[in-house]
Amino acid sequence: MGMTLTFTKMNGAGNDFVMLDNRSLQYSLDKAAIARVCDRHRGVGGDGLIAVEPATDGADFKMRYYNADGGEAEMCGNGARSVARFASRVAGRTGSVKFETLAGIIGAELIGENVRLAMSKPHSHAAPVELDVAGEKLTVHFLNTGVPHAVVFVSDLEGTDIVKLGRALRYHPHFAPKGTNANFIATIPGGIAIRTYERGVEDETLACGTGVTAAALLWAAANGASSPVSVKVRGGDTMQVGFERDGEGWSNVTLTGPADFTFEGSVAI
Repeated sequence: MGMTLTFTKMNGAGNDFVMLDNRSLQYSLDKAAIARVCDRHRGVGGDGLIAVEPATDGADFKMRYYNADGGEAEMCGNGARSVARFASRVAGRTGSVKFETLAGIIGAELIGENVRLAMSKPHSHAAPVELDVAGEKLTVHFLNTGVPHAVVFVSDLEGTDIVKLGRALRYHPHFAPKGTNANFIATIPGGIAIRTYERGVEDETLACGTGVTAAALLWAAANGASSPVSVKVRGGDTMQVGFERDGEGWSNVTLTGPADFTFEGSVAI
């Protein structure tokens, strides 16, 4: 207690973050403090908190990403795009920028208000499995795009109970002990639409970049679709996922979409 945070609020396709310039390492926040800052009633409010810190591994910056519950996560695609634009504002970076994450070094290219991310190589692709999820039999695909993502293809996306099924998938014994994020996708003209239940937020979010990436790759593989795949997120924005097939996997995966500044402020914690 007794610390004042100066922050910038940003959103990537509706996925919102509290951004901290911590290059001088002046802020040291515990899990409870981060959860308070992200609380939408008693704090600033956000799906997560992101601190930009000095790199230790040859990149330009380090990205520390924390979910709204205060737990640190490996990677967040919409957050990474926000980091790239935030770095351009606070550190005067233009063109391209690299930052380290727990999922590896991520490269980003600034294209106006959009950012194209070079994503870490997807891994842990699993064959679809049929699981009993909240009393329903679902065919579940899986891919790790920096964080774990389960993906379910549905015909009626609007009629899908995202919180009920998403929560059951997130805590399903098949994904124990760490759990998974849960994505539900439907084919629409020109690509796919997605809704995501995010681990750590423990609710549906308006967008999840790593989920968009996992869903696009799995859908393209199942349908023989070519790169790029357009993905419409709950917040209304459309993102593009680019890729090359690499045997049974993928390489040169990119995620392009918006990252917007919302407001700046300070908060005592």
